[in-house]
Amino acid sequence: MTTLFVSRHPGARDWAAKEGFAVDRQVAHLDPGTIQPGDVVIGTLPVHLAARVCQRGGRYLHLSLELPLEWRGRELSAADLRQLGARLEEYRVTLVNPR
Repeated sequence: MTTLFVSRHPGARDWAAKEGFAVDRQVAHLDPGTIQPGDVVIGTLPVHLAARVCQRGGRYLHLSLELPLEWRGRELSAADLRQLGARLEEYRVTLVNPR
């Protein structure tokens, strides 16, 4: 089992470290084809990638926060993330009508 933190944002990586989350690998981009059953993926993935993680037997923990409109587009620090109530929430995502 491997825990991956997927983010290109230094503030998010700092936040995870300061919160004490055990992460085996930090990556800026996820190749869902590498996910093995039991792997844990942490990040803010698009829904189709989160579904692929779950389809392959991985767990998806979404980095959730309440981001005010005026904060969009700015780089957030670990302190900003704490202020905005950042938390990890587990989701199981399933594609309903595959083509």
